[in-house]
Amino acid sequence: MDRYAPAVTVSPSARAVQQYATTAANLTARMALHTYRTNPEDWFTFVAARLPAGGDVLEVGAGTGALWSRVDRGGMRLTLTDFSPVMCERLRAVDGATVLQCDAAELPFPAASFDTLIANHMLYHLDDPRAALAGFARVLRPGGRILVAVNGRDHHTEITALGPAIGRPDLVLSAARHDVTAETVPLWMADHFDAVTTERYPGAIEVPSPEPVLAFLASIAAEPLTAAEEAAARKLIEARIAADGVFHIRRHTVLISAVRP
Repeated sequence: MDRYAPAVTVSPSARAVQQYATTAANLTARMALHTYRTNPEDWFTFVAARLPAGGDVLEVGAGTGALWSRVDRGGMRLTLTDFSPVMCERLRAVDGATVLQCDAAELPFPAASFDTLIANHMLYHLDDPRAALAGFARVLRPGGRILVAVNGRDHHTEITALGPAIGRPDLVLSAARHDVTAETVPLWMADHFDAVTTERYPGAIEVPSPEPVLAFLASIAAEPLTAAEEAAARKLIEARIAADGVFHIRRHTVLISAVRP
C-alpha cells in the first residue's frame, strides 16, 4: 500500500483533532493564503455584513475568532465554542464573549437559547453533519437565523491537483471528509429550516510566489513533505507563475442562510 494514500478510515472528527487540537498554526497558514484574494472585501467582513444587529449569538467551531474583529457587536450577547483547547484560548481574547469548549455535535445548551447561530467552515469536521444541523435547529429560537459557510466541489482545485502530481495524494483536506459541499448542504438544511438561501462569495486567489502555497500544503500534510517533494511542488507552482504571472486558485465559498420555523 502507498504510505501516502488518503487514510479513508480516519473520521472527520479524528482528522480535526490531528489538525487543530494542539495548534492553531495549521489554520493560520490556511487563512494566510486568502490574503491573496482578488476580492477587496475579505471573507470575515463579508460574513459580518450579513449578521443580525443584536440578540443572543452563538458561533460553533469558532476557531481563532477572526470573525469578531470585523463585527460591530452592538447589543449582541456572544457565545463562542470550539472542541480545541488551543482554539478556546484564542477565543478568550474576544472581549465580552462567553467561551465554552465542547463538541459541536452535542451542544450543551437548552432548546431555543439563541437568536443567531454561525457555523463557519466547520461542518466538514463532524462525523454526522446532518445530525449536527438538527442540533443547531434545536438551540435556535423560532424565527432564529442560521448562517453556514461551506465550499463547492471545485474549490481550490489547483491546490488539490498538486498532491498527486508530486506523489502525495494525501495532501488534500477532503481525503477524510464526507460530501459536505455547497451543492449538498442547502438540501440538508431544508430538512430543519425555512427560507434557505445561498450566496457565493466572489473572487479567486492569485498568489505571486510559491511560499504561501507551500505553507498551505505543509499545513494539511499528516507527514512533512520531503525535500524532494517540496522541490517538485515548488517547480510546478513556479511554472504556473511564469506562465500566468500568478498561481491562480479558484475559490468557491458560499454562505447559506436559513430561518428556524
